[in-house]
Amino acid sequence: MATPRADILRQPELEGRRVLVCRPEPEGSRLAEAFRRAGAEVRLMPMMVREPLPETPEQRSVLQVLDNFSHVIAVSPYAARRLLDEIDHWWPQFPTGLQYYGVGAGTAAVFREHGLKPRMPAEGWTSEALLALPSLQNLSGEKVLLARGEHGRELIRQTLAQRGAQITTLALYRRSLPYYSPEQVQETFTDFHPEVVIALSGETLNNLVELGARHHLKLDPDLIVIPAQRVAEQALAMGFRKPFVPDSLSDDDLVTSVASCLSQEAGNNG
Repeated sequence: MATPRADILRQPELEGRRVLVCRPEPEGSRLAEAFRRAGAEVRLMPMMVREPLPETPEQRSVLQVLDNFSHVIAVSPYAARRLLDEIDHWWPQFPTGLQYYGVGAGTAAVFREHGLKPRMPAEGWTSEALLALPSLQNLSGEKVLLARGEHGRELIRQTLAQRGAQITTLALYRRSLPYYSPEQVQETFTDFHPEVVIALSGETLNNLVELGARHHLKLDPDLIVIPAQRVAEQALAMGFRKPFVPDSLSDDDLVTSVASCLSQEAGNNG
């Protein structure tokens, strides 16, 4: 287990600040604890649950010929874990000659835990950053396996197909908005009234707004933390006043970025 960095044990800018973490589990609890260590008051209310999809004959056929692929891409840590679990069913040893890719450091870390050597963007953690890698530019006739959730974003698939790749999409899980009782919603959004909301995907943001509409909530945090500029534009269009893209999505760096942003806001308002 990683040791928390000493410099984020307490962040004066976060002391007593009310933070709502909307990440799915298990990432949500881990991030919530990082904010608590930094001094924040935290509530955890995931805006997404992930349910593994049952194996289909088509999925089985793809996994059995995994060694026919040149490139294997996972869009998230959960997608990587689900993919590796499925590979384990069919391959006592991982086939050689495949190049693995992770969208972001967390996804790459899952591959490394299994002894693989994934490629990832040197900077950034978006699909756009992954698509800038030199090894994904000229793919004429090469076979690419894309592991993701059901109804995932189409950018990677479409872009690599345009570059000549033969893309196989492997949908390994389903995402949905969990049910929360009116009492839970009241306690979290009205009684607790978060100042900072962590919503680290476009779908998480959409689900947050959908929950707000269902319960006639006014969602007005001082800061909503989102993963990328395209989602920031989405948040602005939804009426959020202050979307913020952190320097990194790792727990410790995210906490530090939020603290720095709050400090700057305090300085500007002082």
